[in-house]
Amino acid sequence: MQQFLLEMFAAAVESVSAAATVPRYLPPAASGRTIVIGAGKAAASMAQAVESHWSGSLSGRVVTRYGHAVPCESIAVVEAAHPVPDTAGQEAAEQILQTVSKLNQDDLVICLISGGGSSLLALPAPGITLKDKQSINTALLKSGATIAEMNCVRKHLSAIKGGKLAAACAPAQVVTLIISDVPGDDPAVVASGPTVPDATTLADAQGVLSRYGIDVAENVRRHLASAENETPKPGDPIFKRASTHIIATAQQSLAAAVQFVEQAGYSAVVLGDLEGESREVAIVHAGIARQVAKYGQPAAAPCVILSGGETTVTVRGNGRGGRNAEFALSLAIALQAQSDVYAIACDTDGIDGTEDNAGCIVTPDSLSRARDAGMNPAEYLENNDGYGFFSALDALVVTGPTRTNVNDFRAIVITKAAGD
Repeated sequence: MQQFLLEMFAAAVESVSAAATVPRYLPPAASGRTIVIGAGKAAASMAQAVESHWSGSLSGRVVTRYGHAVPCESIAVVEAAHPVPDTAGQEAAEQILQTVSKLNQDDLVICLISGGGSSLLALPAPGITLKDKQSINTALLKSGATIAEMNCVRKHLSAIKGGKLAAACAPAQVVTLIISDVPGDDPAVVASGPTVPDATTLADAQGVLSRYGIDVAENVRRHLASAENETPKPGDPIFKRASTHIIATAQQSLAAAVQFVEQAGYSAVVLGDLEGESREVAIVHAGIARQVAKYGQPAAAPCVILSGGETTVTVRGNGRGGRNAEFALSLAIALQAQSDVYAIACDTDGIDGTEDNAGCIVTPDSLSRARDAGMNPAEYLENNDGYGFFSALDALVVTGPTRTNVNDFRAIVITKAAGD
């Protein structure tokens, strides 16, 4: 059953790989130069896919997370930090702006965007320092804020995100290809929308910081209070020659998983693209799994419950663990050793938060094995230490970087009904 879960996850990831999605969305060649730029955990693999399927000349630069690079011939690939930005990301953003400077209307810019781009394109707005952005980013990551809320703030403190990169490319044609890691697949949220209009406002960014009690320096407050620092909005003429295509989504990965499980003789229940606190989302999933096992609702066993999206973790402890480890631990506790129920929770980029695992596997004996080892599951959850819990059970899923990213993938398998 664990192998079944791992193969299902692999099928879901492969369906949203750059190689599987980029080629069909490539635009016609332009009469001028073709420049490739991009940012995100999938940016390097997307650039490689462009090179493999482009017949003309190319040049450009993309930035990806450390360890996520792949070799390209004509497009420079640089690495930087995620989820908290560093100087390498700042330098990469500056170089990308230089790359698209002095373009004309005959030129074509292919912009490759995927999740993680917000921290990788780390170019602070005038009057904002990288240290300011690092501090605010760290606080947002621990606050429980949604990705849309975090990126609202990031856009308004950036010199390149929130549509500003599109402005730098004008008057060239800009075609943006996006592998979406956000619930709802809003292109303005993925990587903080560097080439798309931004409907959020400076006041919205101030509201997020206030809502989560995040204190900022005086220079940041001044910046967010000044109307001249607003991002370009829908209808702005700088977007006249810009087009955007979402080429891979969480729904595509879930559809691939449905096909995989149905071929194995299981029915599938797809809950969709979800948000919410990881441990609470897990409790809801556990309730549905028990309902399937006990009553055959909303589907009869054998059945697989599937969901994607991006949950959040409000960090109160000091343990190790990402969103998926938190989900898996809370799920194991809520299932209370329910027989014939197995689960996997992983990040499709291969990295759960900042750890070295993609996620974790839950089995009916997870709790009993932990207690036999003298571990208290509730204490591990309280300390946000899902990684430590599943590491001790040898139940971490370690894939290495997948070089794509449609965020979380969760599957719960109910092999048979209770009493069968």
